[in-house]
Amino acid sequence: MKLATLNNHTRDGQLVVVSRDLRHCITVPEIAPTLQAALDDWHRVKPLLEEVSLGLNQGILLQAIPFNQENCESPLPRAYQWADGSAYVNHVELVRKARGAEMPESFWSDPLMYQGGSDAFIAPRTPITMGSEEWGIDFEGEVAVITGDVPMGSTTDEAAESIRLLMLVNDVSLRGLIPQELGKGFGFFQSKPSSAFSPVAVTPDELGKAWQDSKVHLPLISTYNREPFGYPNAGVDMTFSFAELVAHAAKTRPLSAGTIIGSGTVSNKQGTDYGTSIEEGGVGYSCIAERRMIETIRDGKPTTSFMRFGDTIKLDMQDADGQSIFGTIEQVVQPYRPPNAQEA
Repeated sequence: MKLATLNNHTRDGQLVVVSRDLRHCITVPEIAPTLQAALDDWHRVKPLLEEVSLGLNQGILLQAIPFNQENCESPLPRAYQWADGSAYVNHVELVRKARGAEMPESFWSDPLMYQGGSDAFIAPRTPITMGSEEWGIDFEGEVAVITGDVPMGSTTDEAAESIRLLMLVNDVSLRGLIPQELGKGFGFFQSKPSSAFSPVAVTPDELGKAWQDSKVHLPLISTYNREPFGYPNAGVDMTFSFAELVAHAAKTRPLSAGTIIGSGTVSNKQGTDYGTSIEEGGVGYSCIAERRMIETIRDGKPTTSFMRFGDTIKLDMQDADGQSIFGTIEQVVQPYRPPNAQEA
C-alpha cells in the first residue's frame, strides 16, 4: 500500500491512497483525513485503506484522480518526533578519519542518533532555502521508517513489528555550522534545518523481497545537478537495522505513533579503503561530505564544493522494473527571503 499527503492548505494536508504505478490516487476522508490520524488508529484503519488500495490498483474506483507529485507535502508535514540514526558506520568512520580522529569501538555496537526538528518538514519538490552558501549546504540521502506506538524498553523484534511505513529522506545539513555546534557538546540544532521526505510512504510489503531483516536492499539513487552522484545499496553495510534503531530510540522513553526514525546517510564501503565515485566506476555517495572526506584522505584536501544557489538534487529508489517506488525528492537551492521581503 502506498500513501501520500496532498497540500490542501492546512497544516497536516489530506491523506490519499496512491496506486502502485504512482499514476492515480483517491482521497479517503471517511477513513482518515490525515496520515497521522491513520497512524493513531492503524489497526482499524489499515484494512480499510488496503481495500481502497486494491480497488485503485485494479482500476475499479471511479473516484480516482491523477496523482501529481508536485502537489505533495512530505507524508507527515509535521511529526511528533524525528530521530535520525547513523546506521552506516562506514560513513561515520570516514568522517573521523578525514579529520585524523580514531573511531571508538562502541560505534559498531551502540548506534549514534540525534533528535531533529519535526515541526516543519518541507515538501519533496520545495526549494531548499538558506541564508548563506557559506554555511556549507549539503544533501543527505537516507531511508526512514514511520512507527506505530512503541513501548519503552521494546525488544528488537517488538520494534520491528512497530514499523508501519517507509520513506526516503533528504536530511539537509549545514556542514559549515556543524563543528562549532558539536564543539559545544550539546548536539545539532542550527546545522540541521528542515528535512524533506519522499512524496509517497509505503508499507514494507510493497518492497517484496527487498525488505529483509528490517533493511531495504535497494540502491538509493542521487542525481546532483542532473548528473549521477550515487547509487549505494541501502541494505549493504547497514550496521544497525531499522528494528535496532527503533529499539535504541525506545530504550528510555515510549515512542508515539507517527515517530520517524532515519537511517543516516546511505554509504557503501565498495570493497575499498576509501570508496569510489561513479566516474571512477564505483557506486558513489549519498552526500557531498563523504566525497570530500575521501578526497581529503586520498589527496590531502577536498576539491568538491558544497551546494551553491541554483544547484539541484534528486533522490529516488526504483524496483526491479525501474519503477519509482516512493516518487522523487527534487529540490533546488535558493537564497532565503523573509516573508515580509517576499510580499514586497
